[in-house]
Amino acid sequence: MNPSILRAVMLGALFAIAAAGCERPPTDMIQRGYRGLAMDQVYNPRTVAQLQSVNTVPPASPMVDSGGPPASSVYHNLQVLNDLSVGELARLMVAMTAWVAPPDQSCAYCHGGADMANDDNYRKVVARQMLRMVQHMNSDWHTHVGLTGVTCYTCHRGNAVPSFVWYQDPGPAHPSQFAGNRAGKNAPAPSVGLTALPNEPFSEFLGDEATNIRVVATTPLPQAPGAPIKQAEQTYGLMMHMSEALGVNCTFCHNSRSFTSWDSSTPQRATAWYGIRMVRDLNAHFLEPLTATFPADRKGPLGDVAKVNCETCHQGVYKPLFGVSMLKDYPELAGPHAQSPSQ
Repeated sequence: MNPSILRAVMLGALFAIAAAGCERPPTDMIQRGYRGLAMDQVYNPRTVAQLQSVNTVPPASPMVDSGGPPASSVYHNLQVLNDLSVGELARLMVAMTAWVAPPDQSCAYCHGGADMANDDNYRKVVARQMLRMVQHMNSDWHTHVGLTGVTCYTCHRGNAVPSFVWYQDPGPAHPSQFAGNRAGKNAPAPSVGLTALPNEPFSEFLGDEATNIRVVATTPLPQAPGAPIKQAEQTYGLMMHMSEALGVNCTFCHNSRSFTSWDSSTPQRATAWYGIRMVRDLNAHFLEPLTATFPADRKGPLGDVAKVNCETCHQGVYKPLFGVSMLKDYPELAGPHAQSPSQ
């Protein structure tokens, strides 16, 4: 055999072996697009099995009688859950302790000393704001969370700080130290699927002053200032993040015939559109206002607080907790309740 052909065959065989190792069979394929268009999602059963353990809903606390004295008549400085009975409040506090507090601290993680009404512990102030945020998501963002809703556990999963949050990133430095900053890219990062795209597209698109997400310019070449190449790179970085966060590929939302066309996109694209705007809302109106509340050791390298993105809730699956709703067991988190006449 010709040596050149032999080398080509050997290289082809090595490539096939390497490629096969990236996704060891068997794999499952589910069509989520329109009939006849394929748009399949490829799932690895082994990966799904691993994700199952971190997306399992814990047992709900036994329900309690809603009767009895209102919590606001017994506890002082109750600002969010003052429409609950004493029993209902105690039940939710027990659940929140399991969802958020370290096991060795329990109630003391938020409440310091004998005076439970005291706000000296910053964690209690943060927890109050997070309760408002959860109720806001469940009552005002049905376009994204639907009736499934969210609870504290959706993000925290038993951790004091959710496993997936983001801070403003100053960007990776060049290894030589002479070439300066890498302009926030060209250093593969997990946040963008280990690509060399901009490592942190979240400040641009999910912060309090988010810009439009755009790849295609609205005017002929040269490209308009509103859609520069850098913005396209950041957009692709955000899309890589969303793909990793939900455990899906591009065709979960887009028809690859025309990525920009809404008419041929899947319904999930509209859900994602609302999700991006929900995340912006949460970061701008609930998390970033806590900047002065958090101590320095709870902030990022540039002094900002932890913020949310798609992975904060989804954690690798297309629906958080595989779509199992905890809200039915904790209806007080669905939104502020009307005050009863006795309160």
